[in-house]
Amino acid sequence: MQAYFLRPRHCVFTIPEELRSFFLNDRSLLGELFYSVRDAILYMFSKMNKIENFTPGFVCVLHSFGRDLKWNPHIHALISEGGAGNITPWRIVKHFDYTFLRNSFRKVLLNRMSKHIGPSFKKVKNEMYTKHSNGFYVRVKPNSCTPDKTIKYITRYICRPVIAASRIDKYDGYSVTFHYSRHEDDALVTETVPLLVFIKRLIVHIPENISKSFDTMEFMQNITSKKKISENAFPVRNVGSYVPYLIWKQSILLTFGYDPLRCPKCGTSMLVLEV
Repeated sequence: MQAYFLRPRHCVFTIPEELRSFFLNDRSLLGELFYSVRDAILYMFSKMNKIENFTPGFVCVLHSFGRDLKWNPHIHALISEGGAGNITPWRIVKHFDYTFLRNSFRKVLLNRMSKHIGPSFKKVKNEMYTKHSNGFYVRVKPNSCTPDKTIKYITRYICRPVIAASRIDKYDGYSVTFHYSRHEDDALVTETVPLLVFIKRLIVHIPENISKSFDTMEFMQNITSKKKISENAFPVRNVGSYVPYLIWKQSILLTFGYDPLRCPKCGTSMLVLEV
């Protein structure tokens, strides 16, 4: 089981350009984006066998900008190529249902946005089903690099700046010239924009104090009495509701070689106050 938990699939969940302004004007919708990705992943694994209701492990990272620095919120997810079931301790899953993920992600996200925004969103919601009849874009291709490189690639997104200094080619006091590789064809693009436009593209990505850029989901569970999917069933902060913490502690220790309950600063063992 450990070998395949350490072989995550790197997936990217992207929202259409027509919806991006909603997330810019109301940053709390970014939380709905996290939950929508979570639900789509869990539904895909669960439908493989409803009795087993397989649960994967995954880490989600929010990325708010595209290569051109414009507002483009999307989620990078590392998903284990396998899941734990109600009966089977672990089943390897190599095939990710691309079509199902696209349609499920579209449905869940639009429903959550509709509930959050209200009746005024109904027209936009209907238009999204018409314009994006094949669902919202989800990249689920198998990784072409080793697991450690994939994990390092994702961790960069947690603290990565909007643009590296090496991509800024020129500044003359009035405008800024920078370059990037276009996502569609990997072609090199050079763009020159007024200074204030450049600054605006940067500061729009400054997160609010209450926001978060990543979330972790747990695959461990009590296989004899697994609960149904609920709003707070899978974040690690609520792992106690799913698995005895000692089993969780031992699994982390065996898999990653460190005690998750030991304080990295003082070395003392922390106590689980709430399960």
